[in-house]
Amino acid sequence: MKFFILLFVFVNLFAQDDYSLRVAYGQVTSSDFGEILIGDIHSHPKDLTVLSLDGGYLLQEYTFDLPIDSYVKAGVSRFDEAGTHDNVYEFTLYLKLYYNIDFWDNRVRFGFGEGVAYTESLLYAETLEATEKNDTNSHYLNYIDLSLDIDLGKLVRFKPLDGTSLGWALKHRSGIYGLINNVRHGGSNYNTVYIETKF
Repeated sequence: MKFFILLFVFVNLFAQDDYSLRVAYGQVTSSDFGEILIGDIHSHPKDLTVLSLDGGYLLQEYTFDLPIDSYVKAGVSRFDEAGTHDNVYEFTLYLKLYYNIDFWDNRVRFGFGEGVAYTESLLYAETLEATEKNDTNSHYLNYIDLSLDIDLGKLVRFKPLDGTSLGWALKHRSGIYGLINNVRHGGSNYNTVYIETKF
């Protein structure tokens, strides 16, 4: 963790603020998307985790003349399948909007990302759900990235970390009730914590 903090401090020394870099780590949940949104989060029978790295490019600040920053992002994730089978890698491409709220000399961002995700193998959590609900599964699914974070530099009053955010994100894969590859129920949700910086 110290390495990542030093990396983010170093990157911020040469910041242009056109790019972003995020490192996230989290666990799978058996809750569906709606349950997570209302805080009804259940643990999964297996201890499945994910480590992801996402990079982004700032398309526009104050999109639609609102405090919304828009990014195009791409990422790679490594899913630890806890011995169920080999680890799985995922590749994502998505558009992400951040709604900025400034208060008390700090900034909170609500983020919503929408795009596509491809896994090299089927995830255990998705296969399990598809089997339980007599559904199909797919390597290629819709991807949603929902997040909430706060500016870490402003929070701890350390200028080199300004623009570095600490937060929570939900990695959601689904077939949008059958719109993608006829996958109606076979998806997954991973709750993650992350650190993200602009440079």
